[in-house]
Amino acid sequence: MTRAESRCGLNAAVSTGSGKYAVGSMFAGIGGICLAFRNAGAEMVWANEIDADACKTYRGHFGPKYLEEGDVRNVNAQSVPPLDILTAGFPCQAFSVAGYRKGFEDDRGILFFQIIRIIEAKSPRVVFIENVKNLVKHDGGRTFECVCKCLRDCGYIIDHRVFNTKEYGNIPQNRERVYIVAFKNEKDLKNFSWPEPIRLEKTVASITHPGVKAEDCFYYTEESQYHPMLDKDVRNKETVYQLRRTYVRENKNNVCPTLTANMGGGGHNVPLIRDDYGVRKLTPEECLRLQGFPGDFNFAPAVRSSGRYKQAGNSVSVPVVQRIAERILKALEGADTHADRKDSR
Repeated sequence: MTRAESRCGLNAAVSTGSGKYAVGSMFAGIGGICLAFRNAGAEMVWANEIDADACKTYRGHFGPKYLEEGDVRNVNAQSVPPLDILTAGFPCQAFSVAGYRKGFEDDRGILFFQIIRIIEAKSPRVVFIENVKNLVKHDGGRTFECVCKCLRDCGYIIDHRVFNTKEYGNIPQNRERVYIVAFKNEKDLKNFSWPEPIRLEKTVASITHPGVKAEDCFYYTEESQYHPMLDKDVRNKETVYQLRRTYVRENKNNVCPTLTANMGGGGHNVPLIRDDYGVRKLTPEECLRLQGFPGDFNFAPAVRSSGRYKQAGNSVSVPVVQRIAERILKALEGADTHADRKDSR
């Protein structure tokens, strides 16, 4: 067991000279959590990501100034600037129902302790973590209790919720994730409240635009062995389908299934739709919009299609994180966010 896994030291956090709260992001990916906190009014001062292609996309929108590319285990914690908020969407495959669920026995799972290592050095006022829903129940709840104990040992008070994007982000994607907030100050936690559900108004068609033709490479042509089955079974332009080798599954709730990183791994992992021109896969850009990224947020030109799918699936639902981030910032400012629980944004 490392020092980071066993105990934590405490230091004071310092906000930026601009008056905004300073945020650092671990496992930043293409910047979904960073974008949400920036939109909420915080200032990004440090981020780390190991994937070179994800870093290219990240720099395209946030610039090269503070992104530290490379293995998080090689990050010099003392070189990380002072932080008010530390965010992390650490690798979820070790805990996902869709993965092998090895948890801390998986190298990706033990990367969680790198978060504790940075907390030891920087002692931010708040830690925000996003992960798959199954983290809560993994190994009979023991994994989640370990996560919480590590944070408590660092002097934090913890709360968490499992939110579905379609219920909390006004985005038509069925994506359940656990969101953890850990406050150093009990008063800050008392001021904090979780956002309430909001009505889903956006539809799949409002994002995919059935009347607009996509590039030819996304369509199933008559040469495909699956074309007869898809042409017959993929009929509704308002929803999303999944190809299951011998049959087609319709998502009858008219929302997109959970987007995953393995969409970029080949095969038929990318969800399907019908538009005015035929049956096709969702484009990587549509996957970004189904994560709540704005229309001007695009992939780095050098990233191939498979990498783009992976980046979208690995990211977070930006509107959900932003709603939580706004409440975190208000709580740090001393505002009681319980008065905002009827928000309808």
